[in-house]
Amino acid sequence: MTPKGIRPAVPADTARVTAIVDAAYRPYLQRMSRNPAPLDDDYGARIAEGLTYVLEEDGEILGVLVLETHAGHLLLDNIAVDPAHHGRGLGKRLLAFTEAEARRRGYGTVELFTNEVMVENIALYRRLGYQETGRRHDRGYDRVYFRKAL
Repeated sequence: MTPKGIRPAVPADTARVTAIVDAAYRPYLQRMSRNPAPLDDDYGARIAEGLTYVLEEDGEILGVLVLETHAGHLLLDNIAVDPAHHGRGLGKRLLAFTEAEARRRGYGTVELFTNEVMVENIALYRRLGYQETGRRHDRGYDRVYFRKAL
């Protein structure tokens, strides 16, 4: 088990990971003309690739991370917290883990992106020191890109 109850996901976690992502992103459907990209991801494959981490408390998975290694930075591809547990700082714990993991892997930056309609996420990333690096239309989505120097 890694710090603060965050561990690599295993195949048995696939259904719960998928359910958390669905619950976390489904509310955005009312703001978007198509599924948020994380709803269409294959979490069984992401887990098999070793890219997925879960935040677990008392044996229950409450949050999910998907981290990708890229040249020069760690990409936070997805972060999701079970909406029933919002307001407990779990997202901040997952972000802190991401930053620590980037440092552990020898990276000086974390990058991420979100959809421009996910204004709550944009505000959170800014509060936590992420700097906006651009906005682009990418694969049918209007994305906002962020970077944080560690």
